[in-house]
Amino acid sequence: MILGMDHFTIVTNQLETTRRFYVDLIGLQEGPRPPFPVDGLWLYVNGKAILHVISVDTMPNPRRGVLDHMAFSAQGFSSTLDKLDQYDVRYRIIRAPGNERTWQVFFKDPNHVDVELDFDPSETPPEDWKSRGRQ
Repeated sequence: MILGMDHFTIVTNQLETTRRFYVDLIGLQEGPRPPFPVDGLWLYVNGKAILHVISVDTMPNPRRGVLDHMAFSAQGFSSTLDKLDQYDVRYRIIRAPGNERTWQVFFKDPNHVDVELDFDPSETPPEDWKSRGRQ
C-alpha cells in the first residue's frame, strides 16, 4: 500500500554545483546521509530527506529514467524570482488555470532536471512577472 512520496533521486557529475543550486538557491537543507559507498547528498525539507543526490565521475549513457519534473511547494514568490535572476537561472512563470490559480515557476537544475516551484495563489507577483525569466 502506498503511503506517500518518499524522495526523488538525481545523479550528477557536478556535486558542488548541484548542492549550491538546491541548498543556496532553492532552500533545501543538507542533512545526514547513510555511509553509502558512493559520494552524494541528502537534502531535506522540514526534517524529511526528499532529494537524494548521487555523485558520479561521468554521467550514465544512456541516462536512466523518464522523470518529467519534480515540484516543491514554496513561499516568497517575488524574492524567489529575484534569487533566480541573481543566479542567472532562466525560468518560466505560469498562473495555473481553474479555481486554485497557483503560481508555478519552472526551470532546470545544473543537471538539466526540470524543477517546479508552486506558490500560493494569494502571493503577489512582481508587476513585471509576465516578462521575467523566459526560458
